[in-house]
Amino acid sequence: MAESKDPLQSVINEFKKLPGIGAKSAQRIAFYLTRCSSKECDELSSSITELKDGIVLCSRCNDVSGIDPCRICSDATRDHSQICVVENPFNVHTIEKGGHYRGTYHVLHGSISPLNGIGPEDLKIKNLFDRLREDVAAEVILATNPTIDGEATAHYLKNLIKSLDRRVSRIAFGIPVGSDLDYADEVTLSRAIAGRTVL
Repeated sequence: MAESKDPLQSVINEFKKLPGIGAKSAQRIAFYLTRCSSKECDELSSSITELKDGIVLCSRCNDVSGIDPCRICSDATRDHSQICVVENPFNVHTIEKGGHYRGTYHVLHGSISPLNGIGPEDLKIKNLFDRLREDVAAEVILATNPTIDGEATAHYLKNLIKSLDRRVSRIAFGIPVGSDLDYADEVTLSRAIAGRTVL
């Protein structure tokens, strides 16, 4: 006799595949769904399907969007003289939550990583330079992650962008507000000191 499939365990297993969701969180979400109405579950399922079917990459900045060009690239009130280069679409939404940056973006969809066989040709770099040749962009802000791969990517881009006579800047890294210097690593401390501001 064939063993019947456990639908609850199947849902838990699927949620555990999501980034940042461990076994306990997956269980909590799955049990929460057992208490939801069929309508609520259908709406969740439908929104996930619509996400996959309705998402496109913006042809200008490569951000994930429901329209092309995306709302940021289409927004005439944004400062199109600035392009902030990030590794992933998630980074755009993180910066946007801060509400302080009003320029545009360019999403690379990764970083240069020789150990993983990822070179510049594997990233979305070509259309960045297409934009720099045709746009009014005067400054490129490199906001790649402060990792070995992120630093290598920033260094590679800096050298290429400078040849186009554009200003290149790198986001500052330092000590998070509310943290203790005793817990900061050496790289973070050295970055914080190097990126100090005059008061």
